[in-house]
Amino acid sequence: MSNNDSNIHVLPALPYADHALEPIITANTLSFHYGKHHKTYVENLNKLLAGTELVSLSLEQVITSVAGQAEKVGIFNNAAQIWNHSFYWKSLTPEGGGEPPAEFKQMLEASFGSVEACKKELSSAAVSQFGSGWAWLVLDGSLLKVVKTSNAGLPLTMGVKPLLAIDVWEHAYYLDYQNRRADYVNAVLDKLINWEFALQNVSA
Repeated sequence: MSNNDSNIHVLPALPYADHALEPIITANTLSFHYGKHHKTYVENLNKLLAGTELVSLSLEQVITSVAGQAEKVGIFNNAAQIWNHSFYWKSLTPEGGGEPPAEFKQMLEASFGSVEACKKELSSAAVSQFGSGWAWLVLDGSLLKVVKTSNAGLPLTMGVKPLLAIDVWEHAYYLDYQNRRADYVNAVLDKLINWEFALQNVSA
C-alpha cells in the first residue's frame, strides 16, 4: 500500500513468471487476465476511493465495510475482484497438483473422505457455476468445505476462511480453452493447485 492518495492500492506482483503455468495457462492468457483485467480493477478502485473516507482502509476493510450496500456496489466489485485475483494467483503454482502435504491431506480426508473426492467437489462447483464466478475451498470451523460465489463474491463476507480459489470468469480460460471450462478446471486441479498455500491459510 502506498501513502500517495492517487495510488492507494497497487497491483501485486505475480508469484511466478508469466509463462510459468504453461501449458495449462498460457502467458497470453496471463497477459490479459493479470496485465489488463486485474490491473483495471486496481485502477478503477483507486478512482472510486479518491476523496472518500474509505481511502485510508486496507483492501479487506474496504470490502467488508461496503458489502451489501447497493450504492457502493462498484467499490465492492472492484475491491473484491482485486482480492480474489491476488488470492487466485497464489492458489496456483507451476509444480502444483499431486499429493497434498500430509497434514493437509489428513484434513481433506476427514472432511471429504479423500483428496480425489475434494477435487471432484471443487471441479463440480467450478464447472456448474452459472456465468462468472469462483469456486473456493474454505475452512468452516474445523471442517473443509467447497463453496462457489457469483461475480465478485468472496468468502470474506460469508464467515468462512478461504484456502484456495479457482476463477471461472471466462477471461480466466477462454483464450486457451474456449468453452471447455471443465478441461481448464480439471487441468488446474491436476497440475497447478497449490496445496501448500491452502495449508498455510489454515493457520493464517
